[in-house]
Order: sequence, then C-alpha cells, then structure tokens
Amino acid sequence: MKKNFASPLRLLTTVIFAFTCCFTAWAQNPDGFNRPGNILISDQFNNRVIEVDPETHAIVWRFGDGSSVAGPHSVVAPNDAQRVGPFTLIAGTGAPAGTEPTCQNACNDNRVMLVAPDRQIVWQYGQAGVTGSGWNQLNTPVQNTWLPDGHILVTDQGNQRVIEITLNKQIVWQYGQTGVSGSGPNQMNSPNSAELLANGHILIADESNNRVIEVTRDKQIVWSYGSPNSDALNGAAFASRLPDGNTLITDSGNNRILEVDHAGNVVWSYQTNDRPGSVSSPNPTRAVRLRNGNTLISDQFNNQVIEVTHDGKIVFEQGKIAVSGDGFNQLNAPYDAKVNGDYTGLTPPF
Repeated sequence: MKKNFASPLRLLTTVIFAFTCCFTAWAQNPDGFNRPGNILISDQFNNRVIEVDPETHAIVWRFGDGSSVAGPHSVVAPNDAQRVGPFTLIAGTGAPAGTEPTCQNACNDNRVMLVAPDRQIVWQYGQAGVTGSGWNQLNTPVQNTWLPDGHILVTDQGNQRVIEITLNKQIVWQYGQTGVSGSGPNQMNSPNSAELLANGHILIADESNNRVIEVTRDKQIVWSYGSPNSDALNGAAFASRLPDGNTLITDSGNNRILEVDHAGNVVWSYQTNDRPGSVSSPNPTRAVRLRNGNTLISDQFNNQVIEVTHDGKIVFEQGKIAVSGDGFNQLNAPYDAKVNGDYTGLTPPF
C-alpha cells in the first residue's frame, strides 16, 4: 500500500498556522510565554533553550532537562533556536568531548526538533544520538531556519552541507558535498549558519573557510566576504542580510561583530573582548540586528547575551560576565539569542 505522507504534513502545518493565528492570546499568557520582546536563548552547555523576560531576567519557559543524553525531554548543547508561532525550532547540536563534565567522550544529539509550548516534541529530523548522513540523519546540526513555505533549512556542519528538508523528511535542496570539506565549487568547510534571503538566495557563514557566501539555487556564488586565504575573517559564525543591504557578520575568532556593505567596506564593528571583565577570547557566536537598531550578541565564553547600541553602549545583559552557571541570571556558553517577534535581517517563518 502506498504511504500517504500528505495527511500528516497538512495536519502539522494546519496546527502551526492555527496556533500562529492565536499568537496574541499566547502572548498574553500570564506566565509571559511567547511574549513579544522576550528573549529566546540557546544556553549551550546548560543543555537547554530558555525564554527570559528582559525586565526581570526570569525564565518564563524552557526546554531541556539538563541531561547530556539526547531524549524526548532533553537537548544536548543546542546551538540555535527560533520561534515558529508558539512552537520552538531547536537545533540539538551535541557537545564535543571534554566540554561538559559528563562528556568525557562526545555527547551527540544530531536532531532538529519542533517543540510545542507544553515541551513535547511534535516533529524532528535526525535520530537522537545517532551520527550519520543518510535519510533522517545529521552530523552536528548547528542551525535551523524555518522557511515561509514550511520547509526547514538545516546547517549540517559535520556533513559539510546546508540542506533544505520538508516536513515529510525529504531533502529538496543541498549546497555542499556531503562529507567533503573544501573551498571549491559546491564545497564548504564547517558551515555554521544559513539564511534564506528575500531574493531567494541563501546566505551562508562558511566558518572554517573564513568567509560568508551568498549562493543561488543553482549553486553559484554571487557575493562573498572573506576567503580561506585572507585575514578579513577568522571563523565566520553567523551572517544576516540587513534591510539596507548590508551584511552583519559574527567574526568569532576575532571576537568581534562586523557590518559590511555590498562592496565589502566595514561600516560598523563591535569588539566583545574589550569590555571590562571580559575573558581574552569570548568567541561570540551570534549577532542579530534588532528593530530598534541595536544589536543582540551571544558572547559565548563571556557567558552573556548583551544588547549594544550603535555607539557601543550596553543596554541589556543576561548572565554575569565570565561566570558560568545555571542559577538566576546565569548562562553557560550561550550560543544564540533572538527577540520574540523581531526578524530584522532574519528569515521570517511566515
């Protein structure tokens, strides 16, 4: 008998959009869940994704019970999360050996998960703790982006590829050759993020090639900044295309955030290790521009998420600088942070 994949796809899509239509009701939930302006943080080495109220610093929602073993209620070292209506799309990346006390060997997760408000996984791609490149397998997924058509863009770092998958778990587009690292045509070296642009192209932070590339659907590079042979970047961790056409880049190895114009001129920068109390190499991992013009930065090994103005003034801090922990207002290597309802420079989910 032929399997009918359309029914579960339609059902899940219908549920997502139904909840999205009720966004206002969810935002007014007394506990603050999904309130616009709250901050969603991938708190990497605390093995959790948390939503915090920026006024009180209180956690109003979380997924991940802290376990370093991938399971139905845990996520291991998440690198990325985004809100899709009231659902949360999470990249269960996994932790390298030695990064957590319980991970003397690597602690794998290798899943992309869609999590409901009640913390139930309603959809996932990848198998818990299984590393692979076959059907329904991933190898260190570091970022996931929900696309307006209901597909999901996954940066599958260990497999050296960016893939677009359907809710039926079919790969419909790929950039990069599976398992092959390089800088030649259709090759990458540890890609770390991918965003769909308004023109239909894909903007990729090709981390270990020290570059950001914009590729077309037929896999042609039409814009780039940095290269394996230049010192313009050192570990491109994230990139987003701003409304004015500039590109915001997290230059992790150089501990800075850059904004460059189309010609490659640096028009703004912020150095995260120059502030008092900073460790020497915090290696920031995400920077997103906000609707108010400020920039939200995940300053990983400073254990903070900070919001800075254009003139470099810090106006918000979650976590205590250079202090790791899981208590009140504490983080442990936060990898990603986004503001609910603010998709400035990012791929909007709907």
